Amino acid sequence: MLSIESLELVELIARTGSFTAAAKALHRVPSAVSYAVRNIEEELGVVLFTRQHRRVAPTEAGQHFVIEARGILNKMEEIRRETRRVANGWQPSLSIALDNIVSSHRINALMADFYRHFDNVELIVRIEVFNGVWEALATGRADIAIGATTAVPVGGEFSFRDMGSIEWAFLASPHHPLGDVQAPLSTELLATFPSICLEDTAREIPRRDTWLLPNQRRLVVPDWQRAINCFVEGLGIGYMPVHLARPFIESGRLVEKTICNPKTPSPCCVAWHSQKIPPVLSWVLDYLGDSEKLHAEWIS
Repeated sequence: MLSIESLELVELIARTGSFTAAAKALHRVPSAVSYAVRNIEEELGVVLFTRQHRRVAPTEAGQHFVIEARGILNKMEEIRRETRRVANGWQPSLSIALDNIVSSHRINALMADFYRHFDNVELIVRIEVFNGVWEALATGRADIAIGATTAVPVGGEFSFRDMGSIEWAFLASPHHPLGDVQAPLSTELLATFPSICLEDTAREIPRRDTWLLPNQRRLVVPDWQRAINCFVEGLGIGYMPVHLARPFIESGRLVEKTICNPKTPSPCCVAWHSQKIPPVLSWVLDYLGDSEKLHAEWIS
């Protein structure tokens, strides 16, 4: 079997163009280099170099061998480098599960700053909804979750950083039958209209609905943008985070309603596996900041 030393020797000879130059670089005599090449050629059953006066040139087979050898040598060096990095806590990628409930514009700044800081780590961002965030964290699809609710539906050792609470606004279109009703709306009346709900992205653990009354029909959408469109079109009623709904309430495209049993604020957090914190995850946690900063930038 060819050794790494054999690959390095053939690559060096092709690069320097002579046995003498290769021998000098290796602090060996030219006859030893020539002998080693003959052994390699005999093992392969091909001629790698044409011998000329003081020079050698790769044959067609030799050129192929050199190209492949360089690829293997580069890969070996990459393996050595990455193994040392892993030993020092480096990992090739970081996956973030982002709940659809947080302000998505902040992730753009995080991605830009991450890639300015790390030139050898990939960032993977997953948009999840409700328990899908926890499932991504529990199954290893995500290293850190931003905007997870603090009611943990999965087992595991997690660390948390409080983000404050999500305030909810109950919404309807001005053109909806409930749009101009001023009194607190009863459960019986609300149940006669579809509830606009986001689809929980969890697949293996129980899913949650944004808000739903017994025997009420759902209108299930994948994200808040689609939910906003449905609210504005008067296709249903329901809850939406205040920080996402505010522009539409202020512009008059949606109206906030008072109901008899309002939804309480939802505490949320940043969560991550507590067993091991690699340097790249530590950097992200420092970047996100404390609870006050998290609340102000992601859910305020």
